[in-house]
Amino acid sequence: MAKGNGLSIPGNGPQPVADRLREVISPILWTLGLELVDVLCVGQGPRSIVRVLIDKSGGVSIADCEQAHKFLGPALDVADPFPHAYTLEVSSPGLDRPFKGSQDYQRAIGKEVSLKLRQPLEGQWRITGELVQADEQVVVMAVAARPTSRTVRLNRDLIAEAKLVVKI
Repeated sequence: MAKGNGLSIPGNGPQPVADRLREVISPILWTLGLELVDVLCVGQGPRSIVRVLIDKSGGVSIADCEQAHKFLGPALDVADPFPHAYTLEVSSPGLDRPFKGSQDYQRAIGKEVSLKLRQPLEGQWRITGELVQADEQVVVMAVAARPTSRTVRLNRDLIAEAKLVVKI
């Protein structure tokens, strides 16, 4: 991707480039029916890479990635995130990616989820079970424990990492 025409990225001050790029990228993806999961800027100089991770209900196809790339490329050229050339990559974050926000928890309700905790709960650092409920503050899971199952209610700030359990 070539250097743009020098227009500035929205935002001011020392805001990280990835955060400023989110402000440009998110509305474009929304119009395409896609959700921005994350923006990662890696590398230096002309080897810089802007990785845009997208998702949508039902999963992301190659066609979705191609369409997003087609629309994001010109917009990022105008935003001119770097004073040099860079590479734009658009992809799905994968099934086993860690949850980034509330929408990830909402999408996982009714599915098996693994939680890594910041402190142990009854001696356990990791809990796996069906996600029953989730909001900004609380996660409720049905945990199968022998011989019976139980419901566990956790504050989200106690969760270090959450992700879907992928069964192949």
